[in-house]
Amino acid sequence: MASATASISSHSVALRDLKAARIGAVKQQVAAAPAAGTAAARAQRARAEYYKSKTGHVGFVGDGKGNAKPVISARFNEPGHSGAEDVALIEYAKLTGRPFRVFSLDTGRLNPETYQLFDKVEKHYGIRIEYMFPDAGEVQALVRAKGLFSFYEDGHQECCRARKVRPLRRALRGLRAWITGQRKDQSPGTRAAIPVVQVDPSFEGLAGGAGSLVKWNPVANVDGKDVWTFLRAMDVPVNALHAQGYVSIGCEPCTRPVLPGQHEREGRWWWEDAKAKECGLHKGNIDDQGGAAAAAAHKAGGANGNGSAGAPDIFESSGVVSLTRAGVENLLRLESRAEPWLVVLYAPWCPFCQAMEASYLELAERLGGAGGGVKVGKFRADGEQKAFAQQELQLQSFPTILLFPSRTARPIKYPSEKRDVDSLLAFVNSLR
Repeated sequence: MASATASISSHSVALRDLKAARIGAVKQQVAAAPAAGTAAARAQRARAEYYKSKTGHVGFVGDGKGNAKPVISARFNEPGHSGAEDVALIEYAKLTGRPFRVFSLDTGRLNPETYQLFDKVEKHYGIRIEYMFPDAGEVQALVRAKGLFSFYEDGHQECCRARKVRPLRRALRGLRAWITGQRKDQSPGTRAAIPVVQVDPSFEGLAGGAGSLVKWNPVANVDGKDVWTFLRAMDVPVNALHAQGYVSIGCEPCTRPVLPGQHEREGRWWWEDAKAKECGLHKGNIDDQGGAAAAAAHKAGGANGNGSAGAPDIFESSGVVSLTRAGVENLLRLESRAEPWLVVLYAPWCPFCQAMEASYLELAERLGGAGGGVKVGKFRADGEQKAFAQQELQLQSFPTILLFPSRTARPIKYPSEKRDVDSLLAFVNSLR
């Protein structure tokens, strides 16, 4: 389940003027919930005010005359969002006391639990979700040409364009504005610069042309834990997969639970690099500066690709040896080593590498101490070194962890996504 997107069909603000869009977006505030001074009403208003303090804005874009009817696009399958934002924004719409509609993308490959959530949401709010489906002919042609799981081989973008981006584009062409559940902390590498209100840079609205659609991201600055605090307080339905370790929920073949120490985005398209974990629905909000800075860093760092410009380096410790390409090539040539080596292939901009930094440094201390007998190293494998790492070091995504045993020429790749100290230590001890 992913971002709640509220799409609004009535909006007389000058859509090509971002300043006017901001004014229209915040003009109508959520005043209250139930009438009268009942305890329930007071509690509900208090909860709404709490959430208001977190989002900074509370109204839906209208015509200023009370005639707007928001169309909330609860894209329960939109990548990069936990689904918590979807229900939060629908609940928020309910608190306004104004009528609203909901539509959602059905890719045809969602989890059963997500379809069950659709039903629960409809019954809980007394609404009917308007489902948007991909073009049958387009999907049929893709599957016949490339099979059901081509995205494991050549990336997920082609499938996402057919099943998600184009259906959303059709839906938005009938609207003048929409609200999304994007949060900055969902993907620090690509979404850190999401604004609260903007003219949509990727999609067209009812009037057609650039600037014809307003995009509002009211929870951009809200932490994920605060979204969940709101949902628990309001006692609303959520996807049952959350209780099974899923944080970011998309299509079934491309989603899995995350493990301790992993970033929420690591449950999505796990076979791809962190920078590829977007499907195109929010392409205009993706921050490419990090990638550009990283590329500049590699050029500045010379052939070893370990330049210090751009993102600050990670895994910095006296117990972790920073390897150059020549050092790694030397490890590959040796058929017998005095000591085994454990090496992480990483990119400093990768949030999943950043998430395991503490456990890797602790592991280095334990392996490098008395009786440890294992050298611990790191090799920056992005930029100019990526092709080499893919060909020679089994790199598929960051981070990749390799053990170079003392009496085996080829390294052994750590097969698990569990990157806590005990799991990594068990791997090393079983093969050293």
